[in-house]
Amino acid sequence: MRPFAILTCTGLLALGAAAVPAAETGPGREQDSGGERGYGGKPQYGRAALAGFASLPAQTYVPGSADFLLRVHHVRPDFRAKTVTVAGGVNLSDPRGLVPFPLTRPDRTLTGADFDVESIVRSADGSYWFGDEFGPFLLHADSRGRLVDAPVPLPGVKSPDHPAPGGEQPNLGRSKGFEGMARSVDGRRLHPLLEGTVTGDPAGSLRMYEYDLRRRTYTDRRWTYRLEDPSHAIGDAVAVDRHRFLIIERDSLQGAAARFKRVYLADTRDRDGDGALDKTQVADLLDLAAPGGGTFTFPFQTIEDVIILDDRTLGILNDNNFPFSSGRTPGAPDPNEFIKVRLTRGLNADPRVYL
Repeated sequence: MRPFAILTCTGLLALGAAAVPAAETGPGREQDSGGERGYGGKPQYGRAALAGFASLPAQTYVPGSADFLLRVHHVRPDFRAKTVTVAGGVNLSDPRGLVPFPLTRPDRTLTGADFDVESIVRSADGSYWFGDEFGPFLLHADSRGRLVDAPVPLPGVKSPDHPAPGGEQPNLGRSKGFEGMARSVDGRRLHPLLEGTVTGDPAGSLRMYEYDLRRRTYTDRRWTYRLEDPSHAIGDAVAVDRHRFLIIERDSLQGAAARFKRVYLADTRDRDGDGALDKTQVADLLDLAAPGGGTFTFPFQTIEDVIILDDRTLGILNDNNFPFSSGRTPGAPDPNEFIKVRLTRGLNADPRVYL
């Protein structure tokens, strides 16, 4: 299996943002998501199963690294050995001085004090786009991690952590910016998804935007993802085809206290006319059928990565919040786990999601 690109914000390998889809085979027919499956978040796929497990120990360090550096790591899971290998990576930096506000380090290497990066996609040219929570901003870097554009603000939305508020009142909660971001299957657009509700919007409703990569501007298209409970958050998003996305929705609990960790298929066509993406549950990460019988749970506070490995298999990863989260073993820092989840039927994804 080829390496995946994972974003971290410390010298520790705390996997924290969206992984790049693997190049594996999948069917080529787009599926109409209405009718037989229904909507409203009700399980329509049956019980998903654990199909693979790999883990990276919590205290894994990059030699010579410093804490709080923003870095893209390439990791390779081995599901037979149940291990994860770190295959290399690059730090994020701004050598051209494109960031218009002061940075933490004089060498212009970016840190978690400059941007709270939570989502990542890779373009066809090998460059990376990142979603940030402080602005919220979109960041664009080349394959070596160097910014090639100035940070792109989100019109009409500002977090309390925005470095240049300009007298405007924040209208988004702290650390509630771009938690998930999907690249369209044609590679022409980004779909960043806020983690929090913008002031004035209904409680529990999250905005998904469209950013045109050729014109370098937001379009006038916007959708609403409605949480099952306003206390929940999203963890990641990835495109399935022109209309559908897989989205992780979770509570903020961990271990035995965790109650809600799910993956939904969300459709922009709004067939039921309620003004929000139509949701179909495809996997309950607290109730996965374990090999040989029983139940496997993924009870982490922050589950923040979903990728499509093949048409019936997803890759799911956690952000271990080192050293604060202890969802797997009470009192012990969580490892970074990479699981394969087998769905009860195929997604009929656009084949371009594997490129």
